[in-house]
Amino acid sequence: MPGPASWIHRTRELAFTPPLNPDNLYGHLVATAVPGIEEWHDGAYRRTLALSGGPGVVVLPPPSGPGVVTATLLLSDATDEDEAVRAARRILDLDADPAAVTAVLGADEVLRPLVENAPGRRVPGCPDPDEFAVRAVLGQQVSTAAARTHAARLVRAHGTPLPDAGSAGSSLTHLFPSAHQLTALTDDELGMPASRKRTLHGLVAALADGTVDLRADLATARRELGALRGIGPWTVDSVAMRALGDADAFLPADLGVRVAARELGLPERDRDLIARAEVWRPYRAYATQYLWSALDHAVNTMPS
Repeated sequence: MPGPASWIHRTRELAFTPPLNPDNLYGHLVATAVPGIEEWHDGAYRRTLALSGGPGVVVLPPPSGPGVVTATLLLSDATDEDEAVRAARRILDLDADPAAVTAVLGADEVLRPLVENAPGRRVPGCPDPDEFAVRAVLGQQVSTAAARTHAARLVRAHGTPLPDAGSAGSSLTHLFPSAHQLTALTDDELGMPASRKRTLHGLVAALADGTVDLRADLATARRELGALRGIGPWTVDSVAMRALGDADAFLPADLGVRVAARELGLPERDRDLIARAEVWRPYRAYATQYLWSALDHAVNTMPS
């Protein structure tokens, strides 16, 4: 691993199609950030990356001009540059087509005011689907703060330490542990109900031995993940939305979605809301971002 003086620095201009609304994008990434692997530092979202040639860090400030984010990459192997760029684009959903999303969602009488008020909302992403699957299970039926706390414990106990940790005031210290590293988890480390402990152990084992391959095609990944004990539709769609690039993933059972639906006069029951959401296809993941935007929550607020 590189030492403090041997990081390879690269700057890349990441193009996207405007508009891009940064509030929910950076707000969500920072509100749900796992201490040790993610932070808001010097006006930018930063996170560690497990790249093919070694550890890396990506630094993503808000857009510096129309249609461009200026990313800084810290690499241990120069050949990882393009891989890090792909991860950065996934994190900020820079390949989205905002005109297509607006055409569909803006045609809905309920979502139209939300879309017009904040065009270009993106789906905040995670570059590692295995990581996000673990985080989704940790977040089942608990608050955002509790999920972050659980994940931070796993990072400290099982993650790979980052070279030059804590330099220049940064709080980044580790890479998120791989599924293989997390097979060493014990029940004593997990402050959660026994049923969720079983779910997490089962998920980690399935990811480690290849029973679940989240890098397969979307349909296969969804099917394999959903077949695991304790993994329901909310978890499958959360992973599909945030880590698999499924623009049509939907979370009707999500508490925030239900509260927003009630406030906006939409059906609250899962079955009824799913039926109502048919007109939002194939962009229900973006509709979810707009539903969440109706709530007073930190995920909607640009970090200061």
